[in-house]
Amino acid sequence: MDPSSAPKVNIVIPNWNGLRFLPACLNSIERQTYSSVEITIVDNGSNDGSEGYLRKHYPQVRLITLPENLGFSSAVNAGIKSCEAPYVFLLNNDTELHKDCLQHLLTAAEEFPEYDFFSPKMLSFHHRTIIDGAGDSYLRGGGGYRLGAMEEDCAVYNRPGPVFGACAGAGLYRRALFDKIGFFDEDFFAYLEDVDLNLRINRFGSTGYYLPAARVYHIGSATSGSKINPFTVRLTARNSLFLLLKNYPVSLFVRFLPVIFIYQFFWFLFAVKKQQALAYSRGIWQGLTAWKRMRKKYHEQLACQKVISIEEFAARLRDAEISTITSLMHRRQAAGKKNGMLQLYLTFFCR
Repeated sequence: MDPSSAPKVNIVIPNWNGLRFLPACLNSIERQTYSSVEITIVDNGSNDGSEGYLRKHYPQVRLITLPENLGFSSAVNAGIKSCEAPYVFLLNNDTELHKDCLQHLLTAAEEFPEYDFFSPKMLSFHHRTIIDGAGDSYLRGGGGYRLGAMEEDCAVYNRPGPVFGACAGAGLYRRALFDKIGFFDEDFFAYLEDVDLNLRINRFGSTGYYLPAARVYHIGSATSGSKINPFTVRLTARNSLFLLLKNYPVSLFVRFLPVIFIYQFFWFLFAVKKQQALAYSRGIWQGLTAWKRMRKKYHEQLACQKVISIEEFAARLRDAEISTITSLMHRRQAAGKKNGMLQLYLTFFCR
């Protein structure tokens, strides 16, 4: 193939029994004003007829089939590794792109070579004035947060600029980034794997850019069926510990111990409220029993690339948490709720 005519973007879509979502997603890609793309769907052992449907109705799509459901991380890794395009756009199957979404993302990528990934504005599929995520941020206790989630779209989230992370449900990455920091961790299977990637991106000194003009409409939790169930709670609890064990040096773990305790305590209370205490406990146990494997990965990461200083990394994590708390307070204020506890948290723990 002539290099000048090769697609610049590989759109990688993991799919597991998502046949009902694929037409809207793929048709929105076909309507894009930017056309230098290749579409790769990685099917995770679906049994709903997805493979046959794609081969019949979308023969132009490159299809990678896995023998069973190996999880989100394995699926997207297979798609990323299979391509040579300079950009990778990761996209959930339960999404629809605004017609100029890719054009905005690629224009920004060419204009700002200092950034390694680009995060679009994600909006609710069914209520398109409600934000699903305006870039990703972080809580130092071991959790990710999509900025603006469940808020009415407003001027606050219409400002482009640097962002801590991107949601892997819709994010544009330079392909070279994965050669630099590694791929998605397949031990996570699903949930928080993109938070782990965001932490590694920042540990290696890279940065991303939030682009509100690029819009993606997202259903959310379509594969798992609901946001709160034993499967999601167990994996989220386990993977929360994976984040800490894999990405924190001992000094930061000790320094952040109070905020880790606060986050995990309220996460436990939430699980109890939702009658998921057993699933939470199983996840924590699975996370603890894997601590040696996660610490080994931590040291392997440090050995493969030059990283920023611990103090600079700590500052990035603090700033990300401030962004998260500020967004939470904005959401609660809009709902007529008080923010006294969050304001105290900012005062005493985010200085």
